Amino acid sequence: MAIIKPNNNTISAITALPAAIPTGKVLQVVETRLTTVLSTTSTSWVATTGLNASITPSSTSNKVLILLNATLNSGNHGHMRLSKDGGSNFIGGGVSSGSRSGVIFYANEDGNSARPQSCAILDSPSSTSALTYQAYWRVNSSTTYLNRTGNDTDAAYGSRGVSSITLLEVAG
Repeated sequence: MAIIKPNNNTISAITALPAAIPTGKVLQVVETRLTTVLSTTSTSWVATTGLNASITPSSTSNKVLILLNATLNSGNHGHMRLSKDGGSNFIGGGVSSGSRSGVIFYANEDGNSARPQSCAILDSPSSTSALTYQAYWRVNSSTTYLNRTGNDTDAAYGSRGVSSITLLEVAG
């Protein structure tokens, strides 16, 4: 039986894959954590202040994994979307149909709860320019809260949360 010698090394001497083989390794990580309490009554899509992050991929073949976590409370359907470089370029959401928006998640809670929502979206930007990923939100009616319950005056139910957006550049 012949001994296989990749790159002139015996099998026992190989400790890593050659650099030319893409491994899917994480090249950089950027995170924004938001503990600020926010609210919106907008029925149109508006930027969620402070829930954004920017990254500059090192190669056009690399991907960006976006991890979005938001603690939401809404008495009447608070919706959230993710935008890449502007409010009209929404990515990773469901398919819009008629007057129904494609969203990444929504909340419809009673006043005593705020539930963490999360999603993971893998983007292939084909770019080495700086990219900004921004959460956008709206509500059907009433008010949607970020990082707090609707019933914020009652010590038993007035909890606070954290939201975050994390970007990971993945070798492609």
